[in-house]
Parts: sequence; structure tokens; C-alpha cells
Amino acid sequence: MKLNSPKDLALKAGSRVFLRCDFNVPLDEFGNITDDRRIRMALPAIKYLLDNECKVVLASHLGRPKGEFNEKYSLKPVAKRLSHLLKQDVIMAKDVVGEDAKNKAANLKNCEILLLENVRFDARETKNDEGFAKELSEYGEFYINDAFGVSHRAHSSVEGITHFFDNDHKAAGFLLDREINFFGKLINNPV
Repeated sequence: MKLNSPKDLALKAGSRVFLRCDFNVPLDEFGNITDDRRIRMALPAIKYLLDNECKVVLASHLGRPKGEFNEKYSLKPVAKRLSHLLKQDVIMAKDVVGEDAKNKAANLKNCEILLLENVRFDARETKNDEGFAKELSEYGEFYINDAFGVSHRAHSSVEGITHFFDNDHKAAGFLLDREINFFGKLINNPV
């Protein structure tokens, strides 16, 4: 199965990219990240986009907030850890498709990163709502899915959004591509 890679996309300085990640990391009772592997696994795709001077909008879920805001499931700790790992500020949106997120996305400069608040704070995400998927698609000229852990889910930010991008404008991220190749070898040529 041949999937586009970020390297197959015609990215250039100023390209807007919507990158779906899996930042569903474990937190302790104080909201501290206890294992940041999922964040670190997304770094190659993020750094590739920054190297190409893109404007990057990141989306993820955290936990199961059941379609409404719950501070316990906020992605704020992820933004802080990501800023530390990348050694640059990550802009944090207060919402997903509300006024704050849209304004911050519209004002992104090349090589800046915006992290949307938890996509599951909007009940339409898990219903694979077409309208919500369309709103998410407006954040980018390109869509990259690097969220292997949720790729089996028919959710707006995973499946629904893909209908708003042609094959030249969507790709599997480096992590997702690696996992698919690994499983392909297991299925097609088991040891």
C-alpha cells in the first residue's frame, strides 16, 4: 500500500498544514505528563514542516471528555512539553473551531505552531460530523495524519477531514507510515 509521505507534498514557505497527532499522554493527579513518548514520536513530522517554513496547526485528543470542555483533559500540558522539546513557543488555542483558534490560525507566521484545544471537547468529533470536518480542513492547505493510535477511528479529524483534500494535498506522517510498513511486513511476509 503506497501512501503519500510529507516529502511527497508540494510544501513551500508559508504552506498551512493541519497535522493530526496522537498526544493522548498519561497524566498524574496534578496534570503532569508521566510519559511523553507520544509527543516525542510526533517531532520528526513537526520538525520537517518547520524545516520547510510551514505554518503548522496541530490537533489531538486527550482522554474521553465526552464532547464538552473539561480542564482535566486540556492539552495545555502538551503545549508546554512540546515547547520544551522543540525549544520554541507553541501557541495554544482556547478552543477547537471557535473565535480564538480561528484568529490564532489566521495570524500564524511561517515556522509557528498552533495547538488546538482537545478536538474531543467538540461532540461532533467522535460522530465524524461532516460540518466539523470541513471547519477543521480550513486550517490547512495540506492534511497529514500522524496519529497511528486513532487511525482506526472514523472521527472528523481522522477520516472525515480527508474528504476535503485531494491526493496531492494529504499524506501519512512519518510515524503512521512507519507503523503501516511494519504491519504490512508482518501480514504479507511473516517470519
